[in-house]
Amino acid sequence: QVQLVESGGGLVQAGGSLRLSCAASGRGFSRYTMGWFRQGPGKEREFVAGISWRTGSTYYADSVKGRFTFSRDNDKNTVYLQMNSLKPEDTAVYYCAADASTVVLTMSRSYEYWGQGTQVTVSS
Repeated sequence: QVQLVESGGGLVQAGGSLRLSCAASGRGFSRYTMGWFRQGPGKEREFVAGISWRTGSTYYADSVKGRFTFSRDNDKNTVYLQMNSLKPEDTAVYYCAADASTVVLTMSRSYEYWGQGTQVTVSS
């Protein structure tokens, strides 16, 4: 079993940057595919980015491609989401998720473990 704790959220002006972290505890972190999702006010939870444990390949939603970078540090049991050129529409609660799949999954129901979320607010 894996426990996930996100941090790094906050309030930032449009065009600014934030780096989210997700620290994992439990065994076998390096063999979990990780994902970031977000849920804005009145919206459904949506896929943001993912990284496969097997290949290291990353996959991004079109809305964040070129602005967000997903990385992982298996030695620290931590994944990161570097968010640049933030827009007001990026405002949401951001969640970290983990699954034993070998490929990046974009459906939230496919992920077995979830963090509690961290709020990101981008002002215009």
